[in-house]
Amino acid sequence: MADLETTGDDWPSVTVVIPTRDRPEQLRAAIAAIGAQDYPGPVDVRVVFDQVPVDTGLPREDLGVPVAVMPNERTAGLCGGRNTGILTSRGDFVAFCDDDDIWLDGKLRAQVAALRSSPGSSFASTSIFVEYKDSRTARLAGKTTVTHADLLRSRMTMLHSSTFLAERRTLVDTIGLLDEGIPGSMCEDWDILLRASAVAPIVHVDQPLVRVLWGQTSFFARRWETKLQAHLWMLEHHPDIWTSRIGAGRLLGQIAFDHAALGQKRAAVSYASQALRRNPREHRAVFAVLVAARLMKPSQVLALLHRYGRGI
Repeated sequence: MADLETTGDDWPSVTVVIPTRDRPEQLRAAIAAIGAQDYPGPVDVRVVFDQVPVDTGLPREDLGVPVAVMPNERTAGLCGGRNTGILTSRGDFVAFCDDDDIWLDGKLRAQVAALRSSPGSSFASTSIFVEYKDSRTARLAGKTTVTHADLLRSRMTMLHSSTFLAERRTLVDTIGLLDEGIPGSMCEDWDILLRASAVAPIVHVDQPLVRVLWGQTSFFARRWETKLQAHLWMLEHHPDIWTSRIGAGRLLGQIAFDHAALGQKRAAVSYASQALRRNPREHRAVFAVLVAARLMKPSQVLALLHRYGRGI
């Protein structure tokens, strides 16, 4: 990463990419929070409208930051939308934000300062607050550097895509754009984290600097077939996950739960057994068996986990 000065115009420019679809009020709140950042360098926003008409009036609103709008002209979905924004960005850095998440004060400044203190790194994240109904849970990593081995062992949910900040040049030329072949753009955040951490450790600001809303607003909330195909895709495209007993057990437990939610009892039990052989403490496998046996509903499991800021 290039040297960053701490005063004046020497702070690098940042383009924030926000893919959106049918969330006009949340989108404006997300942009306003970006505009309220105390970051000294230039910041602009690219809003990419995916499978919906472009709101051409948005750039004329006073949201505290320059806003450009555009359609997603690549593969429909989150990955194509983000890639559209990345490729049209002008900033030295690219940041991601989902259209229903909120950056908190100091987020951008803290990340750039952390990268400045970590020569050779070009990808940063922060921890998050998970908000579900009337609960708010801080999800912390307990570390300031995240390695490839860490991410093979665990998805590390606190490294949410709305916290990502990456040097544009490295993202485009070295790490690579988001993979538009991932089923439904599901797991795209874990995929790019694995690819980024294979290049250099990820710099992590272990403070909850983004509010992340969990629940029914998520496009993935009930798409079990898409989740299943995406989890199988991850196993195929990241075979090094098998090198981690805990990580492989986790993903197999997720696949087991996907099958259970789809009513596929035999496959659910088979994958749950594989998960428990690798990690007898893998709770996703236990939940999968309970759902397959119709002792719990998938929605009940998710509601229970979300209340504690966790997911399947």
